[in-house]
Amino acid sequence: MDPIGTTILSGSLLLAAPLALAAGLVSFLSPCVLPLVPGYLSYVSGMSGSHVRERQEAAGGGTVTDIDTELASRRWTMVTGSVLFIAGFSLVFIAVGGFIGWLGDLFMAYTDPITRVLGALTIVLGLAFMGFIPGFGREFRFHRLPRAGLAGAPLLGVLFGLGWTPCIGPTLAAVQTLAFVEGGAGRGMLLSLIYCVGLGLPFILASLLYRRALNSFDRLKRHTRTVTVIGGVMLVLVGLAMVTGLWSEMTIAMQGWAANFQTVI
Repeated sequence: MDPIGTTILSGSLLLAAPLALAAGLVSFLSPCVLPLVPGYLSYVSGMSGSHVRERQEAAGGGTVTDIDTELASRRWTMVTGSVLFIAGFSLVFIAVGGFIGWLGDLFMAYTDPITRVLGALTIVLGLAFMGFIPGFGREFRFHRLPRAGLAGAPLLGVLFGLGWTPCIGPTLAAVQTLAFVEGGAGRGMLLSLIYCVGLGLPFILASLLYRRALNSFDRLKRHTRTVTVIGGVMLVLVGLAMVTGLWSEMTIAMQGWAANFQTVI
């Protein structure tokens, strides 16, 4: 089997990877990220969501041909800016994931007790994400932002990764907990990359369907509490699995299944 296939199908990555992807999506839909998405897209494209709404309302809320034409002319600028923005925060998160994974490999001999402690921490993070523990969800604000446009998009992504980490902390920390348990810088970086895919793909979809996305965001904002509860429950369940040893048992079962798996190529 190829090295990449071996990495993905070893350890508990078969369990951790889908959870990392889901954690990224939950982070995007969280109350501290979703409302900011139009602003980020406007920053890299030069076309604000309020401008689109005003033109749409002026036409009675129907299809606005000139707006659609203007958006189409800037769509690939938005997509390119989104990709550069995602690359910026991915650089931050993947670097942290690699370091955490390296630490996990360093303390591999103490995996079982550390896993249980981290499981308890994950439960706390899940409760915090649901709002049961005050003090979480804060973020650092950078008052000096890079110049708007494609050139500033990667740096804006880096600032997002640094400044909003406390805000999306519970889900991101849970992914880094999984990276620690996996052990190894490569696996930690891979899990963080998968998390960034879950967080970043909606940005790209929103840039492709900007006008529709604005309307969808308004509807999604009414369900942010549901999203946070679902995400929090997911983290609590993962934490309970780690504390009780169920996570290790599932990992062993997955290893047995993966040992008999052969890729087509």
